[in-house]
Amino acid sequence: MKYFLLFLGALLLAPALPAQDAANNAAFIRDHFTKREVMIPMRDGARLFTAIYTPKDQKTKYPVLITRTPYSCAPYGADAFPESFKNMDLARAGYIFVFQDVRGAYMSEGDFEDVRPYNPAAATKPKAGVKAAADESTDTYDTVDWLLKNANGNNGNVGVVGTSYPGFYATMAILANHPAIKAVSPQAPVTDWFVGDDFHHNGAFMLMDAFSFYSGFGKTRPKPTMENASGFSEWNTPDNYDFFLRTGALRNYTEKYGMKNIPFWNDLMAHPDYDAWWKARTPRTYLKNIRPAVITVGGLFDAEDCWGAWNTYKAIENQNAASASNRIVMGPWVHGGWHRSKGDRLGNVAFGAPTSTYFQKEIELKFFEYYLKGAGDMNLPEANVFETGSNKWTTYNTWPPKEVVQQKWYFQGDGNIAQQTPDANAAIPARIYTSDPSHPVPYTEDVHLHRTREYMTDDQRFAARRPDVLVYQTPVLGQSVTVTGPVTADLWVSLDDEGQAPRNALLDVDLVVKIIDVFPDTLKTSSNDVPLGGYQMLVRGEIFRGRYRNSFEKPEGFDRSDPAHVRFELPDIAHTFLPGHKMMVQIQSSWFPLADRNPQQFVNIYEAQDADFIPLKVTIHQEAGMASGVILPVLKK
Repeated sequence: MKYFLLFLGALLLAPALPAQDAANNAAFIRDHFTKREVMIPMRDGARLFTAIYTPKDQKTKYPVLITRTPYSCAPYGADAFPESFKNMDLARAGYIFVFQDVRGAYMSEGDFEDVRPYNPAAATKPKAGVKAAADESTDTYDTVDWLLKNANGNNGNVGVVGTSYPGFYATMAILANHPAIKAVSPQAPVTDWFVGDDFHHNGAFMLMDAFSFYSGFGKTRPKPTMENASGFSEWNTPDNYDFFLRTGALRNYTEKYGMKNIPFWNDLMAHPDYDAWWKARTPRTYLKNIRPAVITVGGLFDAEDCWGAWNTYKAIENQNAASASNRIVMGPWVHGGWHRSKGDRLGNVAFGAPTSTYFQKEIELKFFEYYLKGAGDMNLPEANVFETGSNKWTTYNTWPPKEVVQQKWYFQGDGNIAQQTPDANAAIPARIYTSDPSHPVPYTEDVHLHRTREYMTDDQRFAARRPDVLVYQTPVLGQSVTVTGPVTADLWVSLDDEGQAPRNALLDVDLVVKIIDVFPDTLKTSSNDVPLGGYQMLVRGEIFRGRYRNSFEKPEGFDRSDPAHVRFELPDIAHTFLPGHKMMVQIQSSWFPLADRNPQQFVNIYEAQDADFIPLKVTIHQEAGMASGVILPVLKK
């Protein structure tokens, strides 16, 4: 979310292309489309700015493909055309492309509200001439109604697509329930900003993205504008670790850097737990009795909304009849990478083929062609998922696949990880590390200012060498192990502050679990000259705020030295650990400055002061009865 400037132009702009390709795309759009800008009235009287690109060839009728965005549908002006649409195969196939500034954003009227809650009471179509309540679903409904009557040459079928925040609005289009909406594709959709997307992961505040994004995007817009608001720029250092550590507790950002003037930042600070305010802002519970065909798209290495893609699909799958048309596509992509990159590599890890081209031609184009034009065959599987490690596309009739076995891999006393349960008669020592908020574990070894995308596959050897990171690994694998689905961390933890907190105070801790593929020592350098021998590729990492171990709604502190069971789910993976590789798990209690630091006392973190941060000794138990490990969904051979 933080890189919202890259999404300006309603995500119209494709990734950086070779100059000739970019010129050809720009020329094609200008030569083949007529642009029209309109203000479409909503049921409550607000008007939304909308850009309509209609094919000049009117010998046939075309479906409408809508993207609703808070990031501006620039370029503005009837004679101003974008350099590219995201998927030029769709452009050449013939669609009426519609881009709309959502309510209260840029050139649209009304008041903007972040992840505006769905209002079931507003869903009924109002009587003519009567003002009614509105939300994002009704705005979509009213937009579609207007377009069917006023967009020249439309065939009566409408599709909706959007990536990231526009993915949230695509999900709202499912809830619009307009009979003309036949196909919807939420892509990396914002889905739940407390449990798994963008600004919180399992209750842990994702500091770097929230601060960078909302320092600009969160500024109020007094009147319609074509200009974006600038974000924070007074870093005075190239080192984000240094900047965020020196700034200290969260309350310091509010006072020192003017975030108190950002309405949604204040909302973040005022709702530390998963209360009714947060629950109202996730559409998952309403995704029932869906009418359009849905294909949810996401990236296995999306640092922002990987969780949202998996869980939008699962919400539809679990709450609808088997006859509902519901599919998921997950590739080896960063946020929006299926349109903004070739998808052939991320950082030092290569995937063997331009996976984005495959998606655009063989999946996205086929989906909309079939459901909006009735063209071609609908032979897309339920789940089309790229399997890293083996670097191949895989297809399944369900996700997670039915062909998996849930295997618990236990932490062993010697630092190994294996399926053998601990011997009840053996004395297996626990492992202990000190988590010190004044010296948190960095999320990457590089010195840089803005959060990287590449950290999702970064080499983890820098972390393995720290004394506050526990490392468990298998011996060299003799055969492949394919993990497909969500991974569960199953830990027994106890804490000791060694008298630093008040005697009767409760404690708290964050737990970061990382699943890592350790490459053979014999591997040579990559194509960009990075040594890959012994490379520890991050496959999936996730953080969990320990106070939520029993409930996101009702946090609980930890008693000193009293072992507590902490079990949480990491977003799904699809990865094969090849023969000759090792499987590794790392455990730590900070991931900075990706996530904020936990004071490690059971206090309101959003109101905590710098003096509240204390070091803890963290014990991970491994003995029988308190056997820590990870539960892996392993594909049966």
